Amino acid sequence: MQQKITQYTSEITNFQSKNAEELESFRIRFLGTKGIIKDLFEAFKTVSAEEKRVLGKVLNEFKQMAEAKYQALKESLESVEKSENSELDLTLPGEGFELGARHPLSLVRKEIIEIFKKLGFNVAEGPEIEDDWHNFSALNFPEEHPARDMQDTFFIKKGGEKGDIALRTHTSSVQVRMMEAGKPPFRAIMPGRVYRNEAISARAHCFFHQVEGLYIDENVSFADLKQTLFHFVQELFGEGTKVRFRPSYFPFTEPSAEMDISCSICKGVGCQFCKYSGWVEILGCGMVDPNVLENCNIDSKKFTGYAFGMGIERITNLKYQIKDLRLFSENDIRFLKQFQSEMI
Repeated sequence: MQQKITQYTSEITNFQSKNAEELESFRIRFLGTKGIIKDLFEAFKTVSAEEKRVLGKVLNEFKQMAEAKYQALKESLESVEKSENSELDLTLPGEGFELGARHPLSLVRKEIIEIFKKLGFNVAEGPEIEDDWHNFSALNFPEEHPARDMQDTFFIKKGGEKGDIALRTHTSSVQVRMMEAGKPPFRAIMPGRVYRNEAISARAHCFFHQVEGLYIDENVSFADLKQTLFHFVQELFGEGTKVRFRPSYFPFTEPSAEMDISCSICKGVGCQFCKYSGWVEILGCGMVDPNVLENCNIDSKKFTGYAFGMGIERITNLKYQIKDLRLFSENDIRFLKQFQSEMI
């Protein structure tokens, strides 16, 4: 047996495989269930006890050598196959990275913020989950106001120490928190995401984005509000954009108004987006109601202020002539790629 092991050791040492078939034949010949090593271990059972002490170690070393030889040849063949199958050509230039693009809502949001920053407005943010006081009561919403109905608001928890807990329906709640935490004057805008329980369509969604503004100081007038918003429209949509104010109602402002601009899609001629009126409403505004100031411990006899709020989706629709706001939340790469040139 010792002689056979020596002979097989020499054969294994000198063996080189050129392909997978030859290597498999090697494995079957030496390591298979009916191979040489299996036969040697069967023969090992018949030798004397004295020979076993010597041959046992030799036989185990022989088996380990055969297994190591097979594994080394296998890895070598796999490496060669990978190299041959590789399509990598080191002489070719590298592939460039595909550029991403900012979301159109992010582009418009940033542009709005930059315009108001130049006018001295700071940026304030707050939580998206709000209690009844900050979302409704402090803003002069009576108990029976329709906005408190389940059809408009996503309620999370009914009752509690601070009233109902809900997803905020506007970023006006940030205004309340700011007024409670500080003292006038205040001049800030509040961008953020808001939620309303509405059917999803080309013109409405269950969540959208707002930018609200607040300015409180002594002797603030409606004329200040109109001039600020007129300047904002000219900066965002371009000089020559027409503006009009219509009387309206909001619980937290008095007097209140809605502001329209001439439709940038049809240039005021009339289209489906503006309902063939030539005008599109882009925001609501008004003078802060004295009750709201008092709710936030601000002397309404000394201080006055104005507030406004706009939907970023509506502004983006007009600016980029996008007629279906559902596109903003579908993450369609084909749609988003259109704004690569708009990166700022």
